[in-house]
Parts: sequence; C-alpha cells; structure tokens
Amino acid sequence: MKILYVTAGAAGMYCGSCLLDNALATALIAQGHSVLLLPVYTPTLTDEKNVSQQKVFFGGVSVYLEQYLSIFRRTPWVLDRLWDSPWLLKLVSGRAISPNPRLLGELTVSTLKGERGFQRKEIEKMLHWLRSEDGLDVVHLSNSLLIALADPLKRTLKRPVCVTLQGEDLFLDGLQNPYRSAALDLIREKVENVDAFVAVGEAYGDFMTRLLGIPPEKMHVIPLAINPADFQVRRLNRSLPLRIGYLARVAPEKGLHVLCEAYRILRTDSSLPPTRLEAAGYLASEHRPYLADLLSRMKSWGFESEFHYHGVLDRRGKLDFLRQLDVFSVPVTYDDPKGLPVLEAMATGVPVVQPGLGSFREILSRASGGILVEPNSPESLAEGIGRLLTDASLAARLGQNGVEGVRQHYSIARMAGQTLALYEKLGAGSRERKHVLQRG
Repeated sequence: MKILYVTAGAAGMYCGSCLLDNALATALIAQGHSVLLLPVYTPTLTDEKNVSQQKVFFGGVSVYLEQYLSIFRRTPWVLDRLWDSPWLLKLVSGRAISPNPRLLGELTVSTLKGERGFQRKEIEKMLHWLRSEDGLDVVHLSNSLLIALADPLKRTLKRPVCVTLQGEDLFLDGLQNPYRSAALDLIREKVENVDAFVAVGEAYGDFMTRLLGIPPEKMHVIPLAINPADFQVRRLNRSLPLRIGYLARVAPEKGLHVLCEAYRILRTDSSLPPTRLEAAGYLASEHRPYLADLLSRMKSWGFESEFHYHGVLDRRGKLDFLRQLDVFSVPVTYDDPKGLPVLEAMATGVPVVQPGLGSFREILSRASGGILVEPNSPESLAEGIGRLLTDASLAARLGQNGVEGVRQHYSIARMAGQTLALYEKLGAGSRERKHVLQRG
C-alpha cells in the first residue's frame, strides 16, 4: 500500500503530534508499506529517526507573507523556493513562526478556506508536485486544521481521505472570536469531504463528533501509541532522594504549577522520605515568566535546591531521565486526548499519578500503571504521589502493570495494524463506489 501522510511541523519544538505521526509512518514502513510523510508549515522535529520528506509545503514564511502582503500571492513559484527552503524554515522556527493560537486567528481562518483563501497558491504547488506520484492508495491528514486539503487532494488523486483528531481543539480554544467561531464553521463545512476521522481515544472521539458535527459512522477510534522497544525498564532500587518527575511542555495547561503546589504539601509531611522534583520539556518564550514564577515560589517555600528544570531532552536524554524517576505526573488542567509522556513513563516502569481527565481514564483503565486523582487539586495529587512514595510494593506493582499494559495495548505496531485495517476498508469502499459508477 502507498500512503500519503500530511503532517504539520510545530515550529521547532518536540510536538506529540509530530512524534506520533513519525512513529506511525515508521511502523507502517516496517510492515512493508510505502509512506510519503509530507510536512507542512515547518520541518518536523522528532526524537526518533525522521522519515518525513525534506520538502516542506505551505512553508510558514510563505503562508505568512501571502496572508499579509498581497504581492506574495502572485509571486513565481521559483522565487518562493527562497523562503520555502528547509534551512530557512528551520532558522525561523520558534522565532518568526509561532504556534501560539492567539496570534494566528486570521491565518488559521484563511488556510481553512482552502482554495478560497490567501494560500491558494500553496495548494496548487502541492497538487502539482503530487501529480508525479503514482499509485497512491489513501491520503491521511494529521489533524482537522488541514481539512481544507481534503477536497482538492481527493479530486486530484481520486483516493479516499482520512483525518486524525489529536488535540487541535486546544488550539481552536486559544483563538479569539470571531476567528474561533469562523474556524469551527469552516471545519464543519468540510466534514463531508472526509471519508473517515480517526480519534486517538474513545472519549475524545465522542467529543469531536459533537463539536464538529461528524456523522458517527465516519468516526473511528485508534488509540495513540509509542514504540516501547528502547524504553529500558528502570531498576527498582528506590535510592534516596526519591524523584518525582514531569515531562511535557512547560505551560499552564500542562499543570506544572499544580505539581509544584502538591510538592509543597508533600514536604509538610515529615514522615515522607527525602524527595526531589525533576521537570523537563519544551519552554516557549511566552511561558518563560510562568517558569520563573514557579522557580520563585519554590525558592520562597525553601525548596529551591530540590527542584531542577532539565530543559528540552533528546531521545537519549528522555530515556535516561525517565529511568531515574520513582513517580511521574503531568497534572494537566484540561481534557488532554493524548498523554504520550504518560505512556513513555509507564513503558519505563515508572508508576504515574494523573488527574481523571481526557485520555488518562482510558489509559489507566487498560494499562493499570498508576493512580487517578481529582483534577486541578494539589491536595489530591499530593495524596496520590504520597501513597506511591511510601508504599514501595504498590509502586512496584503499578510500575510492572504499566510496562505490560503499554506493550499490550499501546504499541505503535498495534496502532499501525489498526490504521492499515481502516485504510483497507476505505480502499475497498472507494473501489466499490467506482465500480458502481462505471456500471451505471
């Protein structure tokens, strides 16, 4: 099978969607299929071997210029190569191109207009390039913000289109009105152009079905997954101090402030063993004051020496980081549909403590690698973490459950198999419709 998979770069940061798209493409390739993983906006950044194409469509510089300077909507394609080049996009990623939804309202609406928007030329470039690709069987768009591509790709390639839903509602919620309402209306308008939607969790699938007005028969749930092969299970030595870990973007919605407050509560219990709070993850410029405030609070509580922010970690650094932990938590304040870091912690044998939000209820009901606590409650989080710090047998049992559960339910090979089954279903349906039309 030959698959066109369109993935969106995230302006130079490790992004859960980029990691998932790349891992899925890699697993599909390993099973003998051909995957054309095509980045849009910026090159993708992954912590495993990157299998995406070097060429980037809808280059972030081009779409910005076309949005705000009309002359660039008519420039020759050969000239556009100057600012579409991967080296320039990498250079400006995280600087001129920001993934902050509050700054991107007009641009989001324009791209969702598709061939009626200011970025029409970018669609024409993509279609021109793809016409030389023979034998494509299916088109996969990595999120609903790319849904404007569904109709032109379907018309040109004559192949079914599916769209993954993996957290873009958080981006949409960050848009100011009237842009949020306009963006949602445009997505809903284009649902009919998509043959299948793939949600990364059951609850999220139900939510997005209602939000976008997706016919239930078009919704399919394929749980997200990781490649657990190189996650070496940690040694259960529990040497002091015990380490509580956090690995995610450093942003208010990811809840590091909730974890810091829970740590303060834990440290008031003199019966607990010595502990440390270890954090790592991408820090955007707009969230530096947020981290600075947390550091100031930890200092005022007398725990400055017990908190360490490790910055952004590559894959080797991430694997080493996770193996040093005794408990893991990313206490998000919203219904997170993904939770990849939680799967990675469990694959390493680290028990987790998570709020009963979003994907975590499903993940922990299947993999049983941790404890669910009350959302947005430092007190409840502190109680859950405290149980694992003081009950070594419980922590060991949950850690082992997580190792086995991730490999059984959340391996990328399993996700690839389920995705292929959907592709084959879409392909068979497409051939049957074509046969009926030919007979008619």
